[in-house]
Amino acid sequence: MSQPETTAQAPQRSGKGSTLTAARYIIGLFIYNTLLYVGFTMVASVLMPQRLKDIGIADPSTLLGQINSVGAVLSMFINVFIGAMSDRTRSRFGRRTPWIVSGAVLTGVCFYATGLPTLGIGVGIAYCVSLIGLNMMIAPITAILSDRVPDKDRATASAAFGGGAVIGQGLGTLLASAFISSTTTGFLVSGISLLLAGWLSMAIIPREPSNKTEPRKDEPIGQVIVHAFTPPIKGASDFWKAFLCRTGLLVAYQMITSYQLYILEDHIGQTKTQAAGTIATMSVITMVVSLIATALSGPISDLIKRRKPPIVFACALYAIGIAMPWVLRSSLGMLLFAGIAGFGYGMYSAVDQALNVDVLPNKETAGKDLGFINIATCAGQAIGSVFTSTLVAIAGGYSLVFPVAIAMTVVSAVCVMLIKRVK
Repeated sequence: MSQPETTAQAPQRSGKGSTLTAARYIIGLFIYNTLLYVGFTMVASVLMPQRLKDIGIADPSTLLGQINSVGAVLSMFINVFIGAMSDRTRSRFGRRTPWIVSGAVLTGVCFYATGLPTLGIGVGIAYCVSLIGLNMMIAPITAILSDRVPDKDRATASAAFGGGAVIGQGLGTLLASAFISSTTTGFLVSGISLLLAGWLSMAIIPREPSNKTEPRKDEPIGQVIVHAFTPPIKGASDFWKAFLCRTGLLVAYQMITSYQLYILEDHIGQTKTQAAGTIATMSVITMVVSLIATALSGPISDLIKRRKPPIVFACALYAIGIAMPWVLRSSLGMLLFAGIAGFGYGMYSAVDQALNVDVLPNKETAGKDLGFINIATCAGQAIGSVFTSTLVAIAGGYSLVFPVAIAMTVVSAVCVMLIKRVK
């Protein structure tokens, strides 16, 4: 059991204790995001799309887009609200930990349940309910970077957090491809992974101190809700540029990655078995290059004290990677996408959270404001799904998906270059 820190500023101690504390944050955040994205990616990228086909949905691509869009819109509101509620939470376990631990239980159970319904609407409902628990984990844990990780370690911790995401995505697709003919077992593995994401990470990260005695505004529930959904405005121009940067890149990411099974089967012409093999190979490539990218980018960003150059370069690599299956309509194109875009996305993920914390207009409302940043992820998922399903319907295939995704990465690069407060 982790021992509680004496104060919220404990991570900034010097000496061996400080080094060990920093290492526990880095390892805990890495394990959290790795396991979370293993479970989430298994379902969102492979198992749920395949389940929709297995139960006989006539147009699974359109239904998948609708489910993702509804889930993303739902997540926007939940993430901001829970972020604000965690800012206000007072307990012997602190303000973030209770949400993370309880959210892990809800999302683990519901992600497993997503594989049980035999109707498309049942799959969609189970998936959307699971996103409530998922956001109960995501909103509070991203605030830990602002609350408790010192500036000097922030990009390294962000790299661990982002590296866990990209490696988890690779592992998730690799595992899911192994369960593509036995999706019920795959959904169970996904649920266990998400449960462990919350519980195991909280056992490794230094225990959050009790804040039961901290004062809290006595506000009526209506005022609390208004406050929760009031976006940061004063001094927040850079904050919103970072928001747009993440939104654009997540749109591009969602357009390709969440439809990779359909791209391989319908655009390239592979069978289900062949697509599973290609996805497995892509996963290994993504994990390797992402691990290299995150291991280098975060520490380098801390060393040079710059966030923008790695992110701009990452956007360029991601655009080049997306172009590969557009130019090369073959499994080779998708493998090149996995390698080039995987490296770029790993670079971005390594520095992204550090950038978001650096542009916060008010650290006292970090949970709420980072909830708005997390809306960018949800918005990216919703917009990406809508874009892809719409473009496929218009063009009768995936030919328009790739250039539009490339354009979104260009938008992201421009937005981050316009940020003034951070170099």
